[in-house]
Amino acid sequence: MDAAIQSRINIWLNGNYDAQTKKTIQELATQQPDELADAFYRNLEFGTGGLRGLMGVGTNRVNKYTIGMATQGFANYLKKTITAGKIQVAIAHDSRNNSRFFAETTASVFAANGIKVYLFDALRPTPELSFAIRYLGCAAGVVCTASHNPKEYNGYKAYWNDGGQLVPPHDKNVITEVEAIGSVDEVKWEGGADLIQVMGQEMDEAYLKMVAGLSVYPEVIQQQADLKIVYTPIHGTGIQLVPKVLEKFGFRQVHVVQEQATPDGNFPTVEYPNPEESETMSIGLKTAKNLDADILLGTDPDADRVGIGVKNHHGEWVLMNGNQTAVLAFAYMIEARKAKGIAQANDMVVSTIVTTEMINEVARQNGVNCYNVLTGFKWIAEKIKELEGKENYVIGGEESFGLMIGDQVRDKDAVSAVALMCEMAAYEKQQGKTLFDKMISLYLQYGFYYETLISITKKGMNGQKEIAAMMEGYRQSPPTHINGAAVETLLDYQMQKGKNLLTGQTWDISLPKSNVLQFITADGSKISARPSGTEPKIKFYFSVKTDLNDKAAFDAKQAMLVARIDGIIASLGLRN
Repeated sequence: MDAAIQSRINIWLNGNYDAQTKKTIQELATQQPDELADAFYRNLEFGTGGLRGLMGVGTNRVNKYTIGMATQGFANYLKKTITAGKIQVAIAHDSRNNSRFFAETTASVFAANGIKVYLFDALRPTPELSFAIRYLGCAAGVVCTASHNPKEYNGYKAYWNDGGQLVPPHDKNVITEVEAIGSVDEVKWEGGADLIQVMGQEMDEAYLKMVAGLSVYPEVIQQQADLKIVYTPIHGTGIQLVPKVLEKFGFRQVHVVQEQATPDGNFPTVEYPNPEESETMSIGLKTAKNLDADILLGTDPDADRVGIGVKNHHGEWVLMNGNQTAVLAFAYMIEARKAKGIAQANDMVVSTIVTTEMINEVARQNGVNCYNVLTGFKWIAEKIKELEGKENYVIGGEESFGLMIGDQVRDKDAVSAVALMCEMAAYEKQQGKTLFDKMISLYLQYGFYYETLISITKKGMNGQKEIAAMMEGYRQSPPTHINGAAVETLLDYQMQKGKNLLTGQTWDISLPKSNVLQFITADGSKISARPSGTEPKIKFYFSVKTDLNDKAAFDAKQAMLVARIDGIIASLGLRN
């Protein structure tokens, strides 16, 4: 065993850790030494979004002690930063195993530090936590979740007073404070229980009222109240509020997928509780087919991501990808507000650098400002804050099946997204069309953009090094041609530089540093490479475009774009 790893193990065996933890370490030492080494080879990184990792004993795992130390560091920063008035935080959790325990641990440590805590009485969607921070005037918040990760994972998302996840300078400053906690003995575990206030239905009602206020065409819903909706919470928190919000909107035919209705951290019917995965949505698709539904929707465990299924132009059920879902939502909010006469001259929308360029085109043709920020909804929230009082934020989103409608929640919100998608489906049905029909009409109007994402997983101690080496290779020796097309532009967001590879011209990128590379080819294809901030993965995003002048040509044009992306993937050697 490496000496540094053994030293960390000895601290846990001899320190103030509970007996069960020590027993588990001893069992791993004899039965699974490699697993023990992985659990202690480093400290689980408190990144700019918080913690996420495998649950278990060890410094590189999510457990009572890593959660407690993170919270102590966060509490220390809050107390240093906020010197006047009472400090308040809000805490929520999802359906994952141990999430309630981790939320209560977080609440206890904050309270022991003299901080007022509002703790939800049971599991709640992440977006409601963001809303509660703003509603209660809290300085910060935490939600215990690992979002859409497999069942073995859990995590800890940290929020600031605007309801958005931490951004500079608070993100790095909190990390510094967390890293300064050298021992569990520095954590205040107990005391201050009277500072913990449990909250529940009253916050639900305030949140649901806010979401209901986002509706653009309530009169259309009244006429299409029997729209047949199938919804699956995928064993997560969405079951708490999604059926209620659909009822509040006025929909009367909501069918919950019973096999996936009960919150369960083991996610027994799926391998990954992620609505991006077709396998995860398969039970919902089967239910939708059997009921001859109008729309299928699924939300991940903390209800911040939404996946949708609709019938295509051949009457076959298909799942829309995240870019298509975002385009539908952006176009609806822009076009419907204009048609209804409620659009404002200073309306603006926000997308991200790895999301389809089609959103920019929709906004451009409608005279609406569109800002492109780094990946992650904290940057969308930051853009809203930057432009507050100057421009009117309408909607934000990115390809990762996330939408943020209105500015009263500052993180992606699948609860309001489900309601909006159903309203959109009702609006199209009123015209005798489906959402897929609408998607094709948008391609006809704005251009046919098509996107695909692949993820390459590199696990274990060497995984991060392999991912870093891949990025460095692309950075130092960028490809000159991809799928036969010359690479014209390289955008390096880590170096904050853009470069025309044909002329050598360079320019500055004004966004904050981020480890993302983008290659734009002569045929207009865009390829983005980005290591995941929450998983041991490197993600590659592919975007291609052509014109669509006739609905009848849709299938042939789509096949051509799919083939082009396949060619790009093959030319980069990314096939598994």
